[in-house]
Amino acid sequence: MVPRYARPAMTALWEPEAKYRIWFEIEAHATEKLGELGVVPKSAAKALWDWWATNPAIDVAAIDAIEAVTKHDVIAFLTWVAEQVGEEARFMHQGMTSSDVLDTTLAVQLARASDILIADLDALLAALKARAFEHRYTPTIGRSHGIHAEPVTFGLKLAQAYAEFDRCRARLVAARAEIATCAISGAVGTFANIDPAVEAHVAEKLGLRVEPVSTQVIPRDRHAMFFATLAVIAGSIERLAVEIRHLQRTEVLEAEEYFAPGQKGSSAMPHKRNPVLTENLTGLARMVRAYALPALENVALWHERDISHSSVERFIGPDATITLDFALARLTGVIEKLLVYPERMQQNLDAMGGLVHSQRVLLALTQAGVSREGAYALVQRNAMKVWESGGRLKLLDLLKADGEVTAALSPEELEALFDLGYHFKHVDTIFARVFG
Repeated sequence: MVPRYARPAMTALWEPEAKYRIWFEIEAHATEKLGELGVVPKSAAKALWDWWATNPAIDVAAIDAIEAVTKHDVIAFLTWVAEQVGEEARFMHQGMTSSDVLDTTLAVQLARASDILIADLDALLAALKARAFEHRYTPTIGRSHGIHAEPVTFGLKLAQAYAEFDRCRARLVAARAEIATCAISGAVGTFANIDPAVEAHVAEKLGLRVEPVSTQVIPRDRHAMFFATLAVIAGSIERLAVEIRHLQRTEVLEAEEYFAPGQKGSSAMPHKRNPVLTENLTGLARMVRAYALPALENVALWHERDISHSSVERFIGPDATITLDFALARLTGVIEKLLVYPERMQQNLDAMGGLVHSQRVLLALTQAGVSREGAYALVQRNAMKVWESGGRLKLLDLLKADGEVTAALSPEELEALFDLGYHFKHVDTIFARVFG
């Protein structure tokens, strides 16, 4: 975790003290149910909860010191708790194994991280929706292969992004449901020394579902799906970031990141206004996507359990969620403050002498009786003259001067084919599909 790219609420989920608090709750809830079942005295859970009610500080350094000797993190924690609670603490962890604590804790952390990320997505969706409606009918050029294609609106560009992130949200909700499972099943997952009712009790208290079958560990296909979902969200972040970076290029300059008073773009060139936020988002997206591969490789564990996944998850759990949280918040800020230049969009639309209307002419010629091959040739030979002139020549003028074209279409009919508004007649339909 790099503090530069971290926000407090998400970071707090992964602090050692937060982890140990979840560990205690798992142990105390399990002891509570074991007391109800008569396996341990009910006084054991009472002693644990009475101590917890004092809101004790978690002495991370003391636990680390014990672990330095035991070489086992869960044992170190249990030892420290026993030192605080006293004799009754010996009934903790009855019939449980370390993975019961570790895997259930990770499930809690990832579920809570998901809740933050879902809220982040909601904020981004709200920003995209507001800007999409603001520029619902703002004409701009659509590009394919980076080359002028046909007119769109800037609102449609943002509506597309909204729809994509709405899908991301749905995927994350599903991934949260899949990852939020509890395993309190003991060594190799057979419940030999602990009743399944304990697992159900702990799951209910922590807002999780029971893992139908755990092999001492929660199956890592769940985690692979979770981190893959984060990677897809990162891909969508980069897609929008790259679009904004392109639009801010000097030759395009249809939109740009907000440039704050006092901000400097370059240490050498005082005129520079660089898309640094979206470039940063591109880099952060690469990192989040990179965490998906080790999560996939964690799926194949030896037999009922090994710990090859453990070191991996100590990295990717905090880093992927913290980085994505930061990236989503940053992208929301970019969209909210994005500077949009409709006049420049119109200039770029007009820059190539009306070439963006070539398909309408092609279709009109075919409807007027010209073969498609012949119509294509008529339009293309005039369009190439415009292209080679860099837009100085105008397609409409050339078409009006082409006898083969005017034999099929009158000058008035040709002029009607260059109506920009024609391309936007279904904008409302698309918006209704996206926004309801």
